[in-house]
Amino acid sequence: MKRKKKMKIGLTRIAAICVVLAGSTLFAFGQRTQTETTTETTVQTTTDDDQYNPSTNSGTARAGIKGGVNLTNLIIDEPHDRHTKFGFHVGVYGQLFANEGFAIQPEVNYSTKGSEVSANFGIIDHETKFNLHYIDVPILAVFKLGDAVEIHAGPYWAYLVGANIDTDGDLGDDFRELDRDNFEKWDYGLVGGIGFNFNNVQLGARYNYGLNDIARSTGAKRMLGSSKNSVGQLYLAFNLAGNR
Repeated sequence: MKRKKKMKIGLTRIAAICVVLAGSTLFAFGQRTQTETTTETTVQTTTDDDQYNPSTNSGTARAGIKGGVNLTNLIIDEPHDRHTKFGFHVGVYGQLFANEGFAIQPEVNYSTKGSEVSANFGIIDHETKFNLHYIDVPILAVFKLGDAVEIHAGPYWAYLVGANIDTDGDLGDDFRELDRDNFEKWDYGLVGGIGFNFNNVQLGARYNYGLNDIARSTGAKRMLGSSKNSVGQLYLAFNLAGNR
């Protein structure tokens, strides 16, 4: 009788131990399942975040510095023996209201314009460069053809900060500053061009068509007539606003 009682107590203990072990196993399994679910959710969230990165969105606005070569001449009302003059421009730019297909891009550039006149008298050669120095402010509509190409178009305004004549040739060399009062202080016109994006660098070409006569005084009008600025540009622009 005592043996049966002891066996009963032993079986009860074994059952209790089994219950404890089963409970422990189920608890451990539940914890593991919860950990795996949390890990999977974290991994999925991280993957989704990696797939959407605003810095690589094509709608990100660009802003930075730019500069390049000017090929300048004067649009005149009578034919003259004028040739294209090389100059340069350098400045800053930014984009406003940018999205995947469009932006407004204002710029502020220092730009050299003018023309070059060549004269030949038999064996005598002489060159005269007419140099105009402007602060240009174009306000451009940017049409984005994907991430790689942009079309630029819009008006520009420019303020004259200096003018000079530089002569070089067989008749001697000379450099003269000109009085700005002989010329219109303000110029304005139209701009059109195209830009090709290579990550954070843009290579582009533009044409600036002046609409205002640059001569103001009687002497300047006698020399230049109804001349207007004409500028072709090749440039590099560096985006400092982050990855495109």
